[in-house]
Amino acid sequence: MSDLTKLTIAELKEGLLAKKFTSVELTKAYLENIKKANPELNAYVLVTEDKALEMAALADKNIAAGKARPLEGIPFAVKDLYCTKDIKTECCSHILDGFTPTYESTVTQNLWNDGAILLGKANMDEFAMGSTNKNSYRGNVVNPVKRAGEDTKLVPGGSSGGSAAAVAADLCAASLGSDTGGSVRQPASFTGLVGMKPTYGRCSRWGMIAYASSLDQAGHFSRSVEDSALILNSISSYDEKDSTSAQKEKEDFTAKLNNGLKGMKIGIASEYKMEGMNPDIEKIFDETVKKAESLGAEIVDISLPHTHYGAPTYYIISTAEASSNLARYDGVKYGLRECAQGDSLDDMYSKTRSAGFGPEVKRRIMLGTYVLSSGYYDAYYIKAQKVRRLFADDFNKAFSQVDAILTPTTPNTAFGIDEKLTTIEMYYNDVFTVPANLAGLPGISIPAGVDSKNTPIGMQILTPRFAETEMFRVAYALEQEIKFDRTKLNYR
Repeated sequence: MSDLTKLTIAELKEGLLAKKFTSVELTKAYLENIKKANPELNAYVLVTEDKALEMAALADKNIAAGKARPLEGIPFAVKDLYCTKDIKTECCSHILDGFTPTYESTVTQNLWNDGAILLGKANMDEFAMGSTNKNSYRGNVVNPVKRAGEDTKLVPGGSSGGSAAAVAADLCAASLGSDTGGSVRQPASFTGLVGMKPTYGRCSRWGMIAYASSLDQAGHFSRSVEDSALILNSISSYDEKDSTSAQKEKEDFTAKLNNGLKGMKIGIASEYKMEGMNPDIEKIFDETVKKAESLGAEIVDISLPHTHYGAPTYYIISTAEASSNLARYDGVKYGLRECAQGDSLDDMYSKTRSAGFGPEVKRRIMLGTYVLSSGYYDAYYIKAQKVRRLFADDFNKAFSQVDAILTPTTPNTAFGIDEKLTTIEMYYNDVFTVPANLAGLPGISIPAGVDSKNTPIGMQILTPRFAETEMFRVAYALEQEIKFDRTKLNYR
């Protein structure tokens, strides 16, 4: 049969239940791929081989006994910000060196309860701050996808770059990331994958190391829209340990996959075409709109007038929350401690934080502290919160006219690790994705084509809060029509 590590979760489930192969065989195949490819890609910062094989053996017993759970025997990579019991979780930061949680995050526990297998912890931008995965203390991640005719090492996107690279390089069946301003959807676009961010509150944040608490949400990468829906079935749940968790009934997010687009209204916002945008992305976007129309959807022009304020609003709010959240890392209870005999407590704080945080984290803490400071709080933070409300109003108005909104995922495709971008240019990588986080909406990126250099282009679908079932319906219909072929990409 075909290479096991290239199959979708749906195909793997079918093969495991039919006993065409075992979970141990599947897990060993992924571990072998990791040994070969990870030294170059740096997608994993920790491989849990013994744990994975132990979990796979249990999965095989459950399958043999006819007690298979929804994700029984399916191997996952997990972003290094999910606390995993008795397994190091460092958020790819020097300041959390050696931190080993004594508890499991709710989202990962939901995966293990449904039979999934942990292959290891995936690389990421330190504390999820970045769009390139160049901000990791454990080194940058290399995108498995190459440009046609050249060997330039490309960024995989960020901050969930390791999670994206692991799936794209067949080093796991799927992976967990997190999405604060596009950190799942943007890497998915750069690597030719499906990347999904649920509604804020759909998945528990308990046990996720926080960057910006009002924006962070668990997300995931997969090879297909159906796989993405299957994963959300497992990881979503109400959690009394998370005060922002939504009390929603369990849903089957695969229920409407085959319903098609006939009768649906798809919104197109002019603000999502911007100056300097890659013309290949514009072309693929226009083609995707035509495909949606050919499938029976009604295309409706809408306006989201505050789109261009998304990035500055996001960076004010997120850095302010980061300044507060990261104050807990001081060398007292866990992780790195830098101090010499005779040092005061303030000396220890200063030395630990200076040595422990990387440049991008320091930049965002300083910016966040500034916008929260006396004299600037009203001018920046309060104003940003007011603009955030305008984003919610924009989307509420749009969704009174349409069922879903279609946009490009990013204004550019994957760029070289050594290509120089200014800080502002880097921040604008997320200009099309941050509005969903500001408004708490679900969003998904699906691969829709390639640019002139044969690197992937993603399209984003947004729906109202808690309308993930409709979002998957649109994404699946477009995926079946687009028929994106990952095998035609150039891989390292």
